[in-house]
Amino acid sequence: MPKRPPPPEEPPDESWMATFADAITLLMAFFVMLLTFAEYDIPAFDEAAAAIAERVTGEAPASPAQELSMSMQDIVFEMQADQVVSVNKNSRGIIIELASGAFFKPGSAQLRKVAVPVLQKMSDTLSAKKFACFNIEVEGHSDDTPIRTKQFPSNWELSAARASRVVRFFIEDKMAPFRLQAIGFAETKPKVPNRDAEGKPIKQNQMTNRRIELHVERMSLEEQQRCNEETDFKDILNKVNNKGGSPEGQDAPLPQQQ
Repeated sequence: MPKRPPPPEEPPDESWMATFADAITLLMAFFVMLLTFAEYDIPAFDEAAAAIAERVTGEAPASPAQELSMSMQDIVFEMQADQVVSVNKNSRGIIIELASGAFFKPGSAQLRKVAVPVLQKMSDTLSAKKFACFNIEVEGHSDDTPIRTKQFPSNWELSAARASRVVRFFIEDKMAPFRLQAIGFAETKPKVPNRDAEGKPIKQNQMTNRRIELHVERMSLEEQQRCNEETDFKDILNKVNNKGGSPEGQDAPLPQQQ
């Protein structure tokens, strides 16, 4: 009896190649994108990296800016400060808005005592190692009510002084000064109209326009290199101080605020 011919061989399953090809294409696009970032737009890079990771793994990891935003929102909730502090995200990073009336005494750049714990919590978070390479631009804004005092001849001086006071608070709390910048805009950038059509002041709007804005953005690659060097040097100093000074693990006293 003649032998039966062997069954025909089934072609190999190559369905996996479609997924593999997609992954390779995405990786190639990723590296091409790296080369084409002439200005190294860090926020755009973070978003693109998150989008690629989501496509490959099915999960979208939080970007550093998103992590910082969530941390700041947790602080606002914990301190029950949602009526006077807001946290929003934009294309460059996050914006933390502080109501001037809740943080400063009227017509001055002196911080209210109740505002210090909130700023302290923010400073602790912004100084954490994973957020240490974010720049912080502090903007002071006022309403259109004129001020004429010896210390503040106009709203320019007042808004700049309030922004500088927040910056100085952070520096006194050992934040790296090169991360910080203070700017005063007076009444030139209102969020809402200060006055109605008849020229009468709208008190609620004026209160809204009196504010401090913290614009927190990732550093450029060049700035991040300097930041990493500063952070590493600070870590070395802390280790040396812990060995030769206070017992390891003991918290150092907080700096006194003025």
